Amino acid sequence: MVVLNRIYTKTGDAGTTALGTGERVPKTSPRIAAYGTVDETNAVIGVARTQLAGEQPDVDAMLLRVQNDLFDLGADLCVPDRGQKLSYEPLRISDAQVTRLEGEIDQMNSELEPLRSFVLPGGSPVGAALHVARTVSRRAERKMVELAALPDEPVSAPALKYINRLSDFLFVASRYVNDRGKSDILWVPGKNR
Repeated sequence: MVVLNRIYTKTGDAGTTALGTGERVPKTSPRIAAYGTVDETNAVIGVARTQLAGEQPDVDAMLLRVQNDLFDLGADLCVPDRGQKLSYEPLRISDAQVTRLEGEIDQMNSELEPLRSFVLPGGSPVGAALHVARTVSRRAERKMVELAALPDEPVSAPALKYINRLSDFLFVASRYVNDRGKSDILWVPGKNR
Protein backbone atom coordinates (compact mmCIF):
# COMPACT_ATOMS: atom_id res chain seq x y z
CA MET A 1 0.00 0.00 0.00
CA VAL A 2 1.20 3.48 -0.84
CA VAL A 3 0.97 6.20 1.81
CA LEU A 4 2.08 9.70 0.88
CA ASN A 5 1.80 12.04 3.83
CA ARG A 6 4.75 14.23 2.83
CA ILE A 7 5.35 15.23 -0.76
CA TYR A 8 8.89 16.51 -0.49
CA THR A 9 11.59 14.47 1.22
CA LYS A 10 14.71 16.48 0.31
CA THR A 11 16.52 13.17 -0.38
CA GLY A 12 16.85 14.05 -4.07
CA ASP A 13 18.32 17.49 -3.61
CA ALA A 14 21.81 16.27 -4.55
CA GLY A 15 20.62 14.81 -7.87
CA THR A 16 19.96 11.21 -6.87
CA THR A 17 16.79 9.21 -6.37
CA ALA A 18 15.93 5.82 -4.92
CA LEU A 19 14.81 2.80 -6.88
CA GLY A 20 12.23 0.48 -5.36
CA THR A 21 15.10 -1.64 -4.08
CA GLY A 22 16.41 1.28 -2.01
CA GLU A 23 19.45 1.67 -4.27
CA ARG A 24 20.24 5.34 -4.97
CA VAL A 25 21.00 6.28 -8.55
CA PRO A 26 21.60 9.56 -10.38
CA LYS A 27 18.45 11.21 -11.70
CA THR A 28 20.13 11.03 -15.11
CA SER A 29 20.18 7.22 -14.94
CA PRO A 30 18.78 5.46 -18.03
CA ARG A 31 16.37 3.58 -15.74
CA ILE A 32 15.00 6.86 -14.35
CA ALA A 33 14.72 8.21 -17.91
CA ALA A 34 12.78 5.09 -18.94
CA TYR A 35 10.19 5.14 -16.20
CA GLY A 36 10.05 8.93 -16.27
CA THR A 37 9.05 8.76 -19.92
CA VAL A 38 6.46 6.10 -19.07
CA ASP A 39 5.07 8.59 -16.53
CA GLU A 40 5.08 11.31 -19.20
CA THR A 41 3.08 8.99 -21.47
CA ASN A 42 0.57 8.51 -18.67
CA ALA A 43 0.19 12.27 -18.20
CA VAL A 44 -0.42 12.85 -21.91
CA ILE A 45 -3.07 10.11 -21.89
CA GLY A 46 -4.68 11.96 -18.98
CA VAL A 47 -4.83 15.09 -21.12
CA ALA A 48 -6.40 13.07 -23.95
CA ARG A 49 -9.02 11.71 -21.55
CA THR A 50 -10.05 15.25 -20.61
CA GLN A 51 -10.71 15.88 -24.31
CA LEU A 52 -13.24 13.03 -24.36
CA ALA A 53 -15.47 15.07 -22.00
CA GLY A 54 -17.71 12.12 -21.17
CA GLU A 55 -18.10 11.02 -24.77
CA GLN A 56 -17.04 7.55 -25.91
CA PRO A 57 -17.07 5.92 -22.46
CA ASP A 58 -15.72 2.68 -23.96
CA VAL A 59 -12.53 4.42 -25.09
CA ASP A 60 -12.28 6.34 -21.82
CA ALA A 61 -12.50 3.05 -19.87
CA MET A 62 -9.73 1.56 -22.02
CA LEU A 63 -7.55 4.62 -21.50
CA LEU A 64 -8.13 4.49 -17.75
CA ARG A 65 -6.99 0.83 -17.73
CA VAL A 66 -3.89 1.86 -19.70
CA GLN A 67 -3.13 4.61 -17.19
CA ASN A 68 -3.27 2.10 -14.36
CA ASP A 69 -1.09 -0.31 -16.36
CA LEU A 70 1.46 2.47 -16.87
CA PHE A 71 1.78 2.87 -13.09
CA ASP A 72 2.35 -0.92 -12.97
CA LEU A 73 5.00 -0.53 -15.68
CA GLY A 74 6.71 2.26 -13.74
CA ALA A 75 6.72 0.05 -10.64
CA ASP A 76 8.17 -2.82 -12.70
CA LEU A 77 10.97 -0.61 -14.04
CA CYS A 78 11.61 0.89 -10.58
CA VAL A 79 12.56 -2.53 -9.17
CA PRO A 80 15.01 -4.17 -11.59
CA ASP A 81 14.94 -7.97 -11.48
CA ARG A 82 18.59 -8.73 -10.86
CA GLY A 83 17.85 -12.07 -9.21
CA GLN A 84 18.05 -10.66 -5.68
CA LYS A 85 15.70 -11.91 -2.98
CA LEU A 86 13.49 -9.03 -1.89
CA SER A 87 11.37 -8.77 1.23
CA TYR A 88 8.28 -8.21 -0.95
CA GLU A 89 6.90 -9.40 -4.28
CA PRO A 90 7.63 -6.66 -6.84
CA LEU A 91 4.88 -5.65 -9.24
CA ARG A 92 5.53 -6.81 -12.80
CA ILE A 93 3.74 -6.27 -16.09
CA SER A 94 2.06 -9.53 -17.07
CA ASP A 95 1.41 -11.22 -20.39
CA ALA A 96 -2.32 -10.93 -19.53
CA GLN A 97 -2.03 -7.13 -19.65
CA VAL A 98 -0.42 -7.36 -23.09
CA THR A 99 -3.14 -9.75 -24.28
CA ARG A 100 -5.89 -7.43 -23.00
CA LEU A 101 -4.33 -4.50 -24.85
CA GLU A 102 -4.13 -6.54 -28.05
CA GLY A 103 -7.81 -7.46 -27.69
CA GLU A 104 -8.77 -3.82 -27.29
CA ILE A 105 -6.71 -2.89 -30.37
CA ASP A 106 -8.46 -5.62 -32.38
CA GLN A 107 -11.89 -4.58 -31.06
CA MET A 108 -11.47 -0.94 -32.16
CA ASN A 109 -9.67 -1.78 -35.39
CA SER A 110 -12.49 -4.11 -36.49
CA GLU A 111 -14.71 -1.01 -36.85
CA LEU A 112 -12.21 0.93 -38.99
CA GLU A 113 -11.73 0.92 -42.73
CA PRO A 114 -8.29 -0.29 -43.83
CA LEU A 115 -5.80 2.51 -44.33
CA ARG A 116 -4.72 3.43 -47.85
CA SER A 117 -2.20 6.04 -46.67
CA PHE A 118 -0.44 7.17 -43.53
CA VAL A 119 -2.47 9.35 -41.15
CA LEU A 120 -1.38 12.87 -40.26
CA PRO A 121 -1.76 13.55 -36.53
CA GLY A 122 -4.98 15.45 -35.87
CA GLY A 123 -8.58 15.01 -36.96
CA SER A 124 -10.13 16.06 -33.64
CA PRO A 125 -8.75 17.44 -30.36
CA VAL A 126 -8.85 14.02 -28.68
CA GLY A 127 -7.47 12.32 -31.80
CA ALA A 128 -4.57 14.77 -31.87
CA ALA A 129 -3.94 14.28 -28.13
CA LEU A 130 -3.83 10.50 -28.64
CA HIS A 131 -1.30 10.98 -31.45
CA VAL A 132 0.87 12.99 -29.03
CA ALA A 133 0.50 10.17 -26.48
CA ARG A 134 1.50 7.68 -29.19
CA THR A 135 4.72 9.54 -29.96
CA VAL A 136 5.61 9.89 -26.26
CA SER A 137 4.96 6.16 -25.76
CA ARG A 138 7.33 5.43 -28.66
CA ARG A 139 9.98 7.52 -26.89
CA ALA A 140 9.34 5.53 -23.70
CA GLU A 141 9.82 2.35 -25.70
CA ARG A 142 13.15 3.61 -27.09
CA LYS A 143 14.29 4.47 -23.55
CA MET A 144 13.28 1.02 -22.29
CA VAL A 145 15.03 -0.77 -25.16
CA GLU A 146 18.12 1.37 -24.59
CA LEU A 147 18.01 0.45 -20.88
CA ALA A 148 17.59 -3.26 -21.60
CA ALA A 149 20.69 -3.19 -23.82
CA LEU A 150 22.89 -2.09 -20.91
CA PRO A 151 24.73 -4.62 -18.74
CA ASP A 152 22.90 -5.51 -15.51
CA GLU A 153 19.87 -3.37 -16.43
CA PRO A 154 17.13 -5.96 -17.02
CA VAL A 155 13.74 -5.09 -18.47
CA SER A 156 11.18 -7.88 -18.66
CA ALA A 157 9.86 -9.21 -21.97
CA PRO A 158 6.22 -8.46 -21.00
CA ALA A 159 7.17 -4.85 -20.16
CA LEU A 160 8.80 -4.41 -23.58
CA LYS A 161 5.83 -6.03 -25.33
CA TYR A 162 3.37 -3.84 -23.45
CA ILE A 163 5.06 -0.56 -24.35
CA ASN A 164 5.38 -1.69 -27.97
CA ARG A 165 1.67 -2.54 -28.19
CA LEU A 166 0.72 0.68 -26.44
CA SER A 167 1.73 2.89 -29.36
CA ASP A 168 -0.31 0.64 -31.67
CA PHE A 169 -3.26 0.93 -29.27
CA LEU A 170 -2.96 4.73 -29.17
CA PHE A 171 -2.79 4.93 -32.98
CA VAL A 172 -5.91 2.80 -33.40
CA ALA A 173 -7.67 4.71 -30.59
CA SER A 174 -6.89 8.01 -32.33
CA ARG A 175 -8.53 6.73 -35.52
CA TYR A 176 -11.44 5.28 -33.57
CA VAL A 177 -12.25 8.59 -31.84
CA ASN A 178 -11.92 10.40 -35.17
CA ASP A 179 -15.40 9.23 -36.21
CA ARG A 180 -14.15 5.68 -36.74
CA GLY A 181 -11.48 7.03 -39.11
CA LYS A 182 -13.77 9.29 -41.12
CA SER A 183 -12.12 12.45 -39.67
CA ASP A 184 -8.58 11.19 -40.22
CA ILE A 185 -6.36 13.43 -42.28
CA LEU A 186 -4.45 11.27 -44.75
CA TRP A 187 -0.93 11.95 -45.97
CA VAL A 188 -0.74 12.77 -49.69
CA PRO A 189 2.83 12.02 -50.78
CA GLY A 190 4.43 14.98 -52.61
CA LYS A 191 1.22 17.04 -52.45
CA ASN A 192 3.01 20.35 -51.96
CA ARG A 193 5.84 20.01 -54.45
